Amino acid sequence: MATALVTGASAGIGLAFAERLAAEGMDLVLVSRKRETLDQVATRLSATHGNSVAVLPADLSDRTAVDRVGARLAEEAQPIEILVNNAGFGINDEFIGGDLEAEQQLLDVLVAAPMRLSHAALPGMVKRNSGAVINVSSIAGWMVNGTYSAAKAWLTTFTESLSRDLVGTGVQAVAVCPGLTHTEFHERADMRVDHAPEWLWLNADQVVERALRDAGRGKPISVAGRQYRAISLFTRYAPRPLIRRIRPR
Repeated sequence: MATALVTGASAGIGLAFAERLAAEGMDLVLVSRKRETLDQVATRLSATHGNSVAVLPADLSDRTAVDRVGARLAEEAQPIEILVNNAGFGINDEFIGGDLEAEQQLLDVLVAAPMRLSHAALPGMVKRNSGAVINVSSIAGWMVNGTYSAAKAWLTTFTESLSRDLVGTGVQAVAVCPGLTHTEFHERADMRVDHAPEWLWLNADQVVERALRDAGRGKPISVAGRQYRAISLFTRYAPRPLIRRIRPR
């Protein structure tokens, strides 16, 4: 049975990926900082679907922990078929005068960790001529909103580059670029989003369904929701001076 590894699997989009992949019959390796929550998710998914669900607690702002996850991805005896780089968080603060350590941790988790984990997983996938790397980016990567937008812009471009380099290998890379999604993300970052109209919101299952469909079709970018496909066209192709005037706070 094929195995998927999902980071940030204890809640939100990561949990939705874990639930969907388990329902499709895949074994799982779940990664998050919270061991207790991971154990609860693993027990529930295993009982519901009969899958093997392993947990690998790791703080992905810690290089040692990242490389421990990378070692699991590189194991040839228990190959990982799908890597979902989902772990992340936001900062509700201005960069100038803000917490530099928090900014560094954000880049470690949103940029360095997906890069290192992809680097660990891809050689085996290419050797087997099968697999997928799914990087959960954001529509914010086409906007101008601090370090978070910059990190997601990097992740999207990185994934597009991987997709090009993987042509003909049987391995796919897709950047998932959701908009506002009903998860714990904004609450954890202490972000006020109650002003956003309901029609802008997605649910995590929508994001995951579209991502897996687009990965299967070999598309390098996945945007769920008609509203965000329209918004993404504007943010990607509108003049940058205009985009710089938009402050999505």
